Amino acid sequence: MSRVNGQSITDSVAEQQAGDGRGNLSLKALTEFTGWFLRVCLDQVTVMTGLFYLDTIIARLKVHADRRDFRPEAFALNEQTLQRGELPRGEAARLTRVKERSARGFLSMVVADGVLRSESLKGAVSLRFPVEVLEVLFLKLFLMS
Repeated sequence: MSRVNGQSITDSVAEQQAGDGRGNLSLKALTEFTGWFLRVCLDQVTVMTGLFYLDTIIARLKVHADRRDFRPEAFALNEQTLQRGELPRGEAARLTRVKERSARGFLSMVVADGVLRSESLKGAVSLRFPVEVLEVLFLKLFLMS
């Protein structure tokens, strides 16, 4: 059995687990705090997932697009951007299956709406949540307040 400073490893671990006289700096206190912290994190993830209903956000984006009288091609850009994280502007025509000029028009429409935005005029677009659409996209957040 190995010894460190005259103590066996198992004695050292047992002492730390039982409390080593260092109070809240002990291994036991750290283990308890870490367990508590991770339980709180998991609880918050669960609560926020329930509030955002991420599994139905595409349907709520569709409701928003319908309210704005967007054509299905414009909604497809929102949907693909949600699924991918961002969408290069050059892919709009391929995704909407329309001519380049029409695809640029659809993209301009959804960018003007505010749900898609870009850091530059030619950069990829990503999903945004302007104040005007929050109630549609995240209804449960507003029902609780």
